Amino acid sequence: MFGEYAIYCDEQVVALVCDNQLFVEITPPGRASVGQRYVEGAAYPGAKPSMLLGAEEIDDGERLCELIRIAAAALPAPKPNHQKAIRRGRPK
Repeated sequence: MFGEYAIYCDEQVVALVCDNQLFVEITPPGRASVGQRYVEGAAYPGAKPSMLLGAEEIDDGERLCELIRIAAAALPAPKPNHQKAIRRGRPK
């Protein structure tokens, strides 16, 4: 898919780490939390735009954790993975 690292919160991908950069899903509450301290960027060619955070945002662990929680809460619930259910013996 993208070849690097995914950050999950509540069973959904909230951010990607690609080329030593952190890309967080754009959500209105997340954007409000960060303000103007980000630029939009794509984690890999063809990816949708994300918030590309600078070192000052990444270095503040408490603020970064809060941003991840805020962004995750604003994302839609993850779609059920039908393949996992089939492997566990449950019908679709």
